[in-house]
Amino acid sequence: MAYIDYYKILGVDKSATQDDIKKAYRKMARKLHPDLNPGDKEAERKFKELNEANEVLSNTENRAKYDKYGENWKHGEEYEKAQQQQRQYQQQNYGGGGFSGADFGEGEDFSDFFQSMFGSAGGGFGKNSRGSSSGKFKGQDVHAELNLNLKDAAQTHPQTFEINGKKVRITIPAGVYDGQQIKLKGHGNPGFNGGPNGDLYITFNIPVDPDFERVGDDLKTKVSIDLYTAVLGGDVKVNTLDGSVSLKVKPETQSGTTVRLKGKGFPVYKKEGQSGDLFVTYEVKLPTDLTDKQKELFEQLKNS
Repeated sequence: MAYIDYYKILGVDKSATQDDIKKAYRKMARKLHPDLNPGDKEAERKFKELNEANEVLSNTENRAKYDKYGENWKHGEEYEKAQQQQRQYQQQNYGGGGFSGADFGEGEDFSDFFQSMFGSAGGGFGKNSRGSSSGKFKGQDVHAELNLNLKDAAQTHPQTFEINGKKVRITIPAGVYDGQQIKLKGHGNPGFNGGPNGDLYITFNIPVDPDFERVGDDLKTKVSIDLYTAVLGGDVKVNTLDGSVSLKVKPETQSGTTVRLKGKGFPVYKKEGQSGDLFVTYEVKLPTDLTDKQKELFEQLKNS
């Protein structure tokens, strides 16, 4: 269940006065009222959200609670009461603290978010909710980074690392990209008072490769060819992620010419057997330290 921005629903900012909130509610209510939008399910949904937002923000006590907890709404007052005990417990046993993901009760007239934060009548937390009656809290999520080079990221392979003194073994699918994050459920910090473990989030860091530029599932590379091969044609070896291949260079190939090797790019994430393409750009390297005889031949070509 997601955090709901009641200010956004009413179209006001957080510094709005109670009078501003009242005016905004009346204006939106006239526009979205079911009597003016018969059979419009979308208007009905928005009208319900509007009433819910007004229920919270027009009540100074509820608004203060909403503003105070923000993204930590899932715990609210219970979060505050248990915070000290949780911190003490985790420092002694696991070296960390924090809460996320408590499970509160459900309601009928308001969203799950509203019920979790204000109870069924908007006057505090429901005493019968599963979170408050048991005092169980999900453990803190753990975030980690894993460095991979481009070639490792192109292969499905196992990886083992240590989190909270425990070894975690995962299989990294071929095709992961820089900045991608995966979630391992239950591999975070232990829960509090019998609650479930937190989750482990791993973010992949893939530095720039010296040989290949990755663009989505395609790869780009540059290959130098000498002037003679560019003019007369010939063969050139090109490195790919899985070895080298030989390419035929056409006669009179210009510097900057790009050719495509289909299926020689980067593996498509979680699509076995599919890969992008490799784009090879030729860079013609001019000869240096020419002999007088060679210069004379070029002069002949120039004047022919």
